[in-house]
Amino acid sequence: MGIPLSRCAALGLALFVASCANTPPAAPPVSRAPVERPAPPPEAPLEAPADTGAPSVAMPSEWQHHNGEDYDDLYDRMRAGFVLDEVQEPAIDQQLAWFQHNPDFLDRTLARAQRYLYHIVTEVEARGMPLEFALLPVVESAYEPFAYSPSRAAGLWQFIPGTGVRFGLKQDWWYDGRRDVIESTRAALDYLQALHDQFDGDWLLAIAAYNVGENSIQREFDRNKAAGKPADFWHLNLPAETRAYVPKLLAMKRLMAEPERFGLDFAPVPNQPYFAVIELDSQIDLQIAAHLAGTGYDEIVTLNPGYNRWATDPDGPHRLLVPIDNADAFETSLKGLAPAERVRFLAHTVTRKETLAQIAKQYGTSVSVLTKINDLAGKKIAAGDELKVPPASDQLPEKVLLAAARVDRPSSDTGRHQHQIVHRVRAGETLSSIARRHGIPVATLAQLNNLSPGDSVATGQRLVIRASTRRLRDEGGSEGKRLLYTVRKGDTVYSIANQFKVTVAQLNSWNGLNKHHKIRAGQRLVMYVDKNRSQG
Repeated sequence: MGIPLSRCAALGLALFVASCANTPPAAPPVSRAPVERPAPPPEAPLEAPADTGAPSVAMPSEWQHHNGEDYDDLYDRMRAGFVLDEVQEPAIDQQLAWFQHNPDFLDRTLARAQRYLYHIVTEVEARGMPLEFALLPVVESAYEPFAYSPSRAAGLWQFIPGTGVRFGLKQDWWYDGRRDVIESTRAALDYLQALHDQFDGDWLLAIAAYNVGENSIQREFDRNKAAGKPADFWHLNLPAETRAYVPKLLAMKRLMAEPERFGLDFAPVPNQPYFAVIELDSQIDLQIAAHLAGTGYDEIVTLNPGYNRWATDPDGPHRLLVPIDNADAFETSLKGLAPAERVRFLAHTVTRKETLAQIAKQYGTSVSVLTKINDLAGKKIAAGDELKVPPASDQLPEKVLLAAARVDRPSSDTGRHQHQIVHRVRAGETLSSIARRHGIPVATLAQLNNLSPGDSVATGQRLVIRASTRRLRDEGGSEGKRLLYTVRKGDTVYSIANQFKVTVAQLNSWNGLNKHHKIRAGQRLVMYVDKNRSQG
């Protein structure tokens, strides 16, 4: 990346940063084929505008003449499209200071972003929207397409299920459009444009509403208006996370706009597509697709994170993202492969007295999976029936297994209530050995404890094995939102709890602490902050 790690900045709320290790080549994304863009359902309380062209407020004249093809460096193209006003606010300075104490974040995040950034920049630019929005996934997900939050937000743009449905993101057993790079980007920009129009062209209020919801922003906006107070973002009484959210984006924009000012040196990223969008006419196995394209399976999975299984959704979308350099080979090879040869299934002939449960156990799958892929009514089978059985799940990447588990076992979804389990590290133990002992992926264990999968652990250290996800609830029943707080010098558990209007017991529970555990400067603590309470 060309970023000096000793001075590199970082940005918070990276919900699944630790699990991403693949660094793409130095090229980044766009489509060969047109992508269908469904509008939100008619019943959606907030509708995306039918015209996704220029926003309803005029862009500066120099931006209107901006031509993305004029730049060799994708970052230069982005900088030329930055239009949000530069403001001097302490909250932005605080985020910049945070960067300096988290030196690895930008390296990891911008390496991941290279796969998707060209596509997102192109989509934002085509709508005449501020190119700062290409940095929003840095704040939302650290550009990790498999990012998943305790409030059940998923993907680069962190859509919760309900908002995903409102903006046309399909979610079923095979596929989750919230993680689909093409669809989630379309939906996020639709949502931001609709919020922009709702708040009379104020992009900062639109960004804040994207984080906390339009109803919360509208309520505070109306309250300030009625009291004769300024109703811009900086004067609204908002939750602590939202008050930090907009400054994070503006701080990231400031870093990207003038990296040398902060001692950074961003290596240029070619202003070229990273992937091609290949239209298909049937379902395809992702491992077979990788073989046809002559690229790695992990690369295909990372470009197509919307699929929950080993293959694309049989009901569509029928498309695949393939590295641009492999696209011709893929299309040529695909023509020689019949649809029946594009998906791997094992075949099992049912014997007398055999049950679905026995078959599922034999193949390491579940009754619900067999029922689904065989279209079984009432789970009834008879001797002589031939069943399709999925390939071994241990061939799937860990991130896909986690995504599938959330669909197959909703009770294990981190958005549901569960009791917390804490493990005290013994001599000789590692993250990997602890994960194996408790039967969870090492990436999940690392995420729960704000670690990287390769981090070492100390004897006596307490690790959260299963997090308690009980949330604070206000009178309206809305859930609190996950916040990562970096401990500062002089902080105590009591002072932090008081600052964010939570109890010491809650803070201890969320982080596996007890009265004998001392926090230290630089340590990150998880908390769930009531969306309608503000920091003291």
